[in-house]
Amino acid sequence: QVQLVESGGGLVQAGGSLRLSCAASGRTSSTYVMGWFRQAPGKERELVAAISTSGGRTYYADSVKGRFTISRDNAKNTVYLQMNSLKPEDTFVYYCAADSALRNGVKFPPNLWSSWGQGTQVTVSS
Repeated sequence: QVQLVESGGGLVQAGGSLRLSCAASGRTSSTYVMGWFRQAPGKERELVAAISTSGGRTYYADSVKGRFTISRDNAKNTVYLQMNSLKPEDTFVYYCAADSALRNGVKFPPNLWSSWGQGTQVTVSS
């Protein structure tokens, strides 16, 4: 498994931007599919965006398409989530996830991802 540490969360006004980072250590993250999930208290984790090992394939939830961009820098073992035009309904704890065994796509439910970060709070005020 790989260890994941998120950063970049915080409080922002509606319409603003934040960039989340997820630094991986322990194993070469370039062999891992990476994703960002978000979760509200008492709710299931939702896949927001995911990216293939090479960065050539991405997935976005409909709710964030056109506003969020996932990218990765394998040389730095880091994946990013650029969040623009933020809305109050984007207020969640955001989690980074990774897995080296996922194949044939990037959209997978939470139970299939083996490594998770500790989460970072994103709060968007109206």
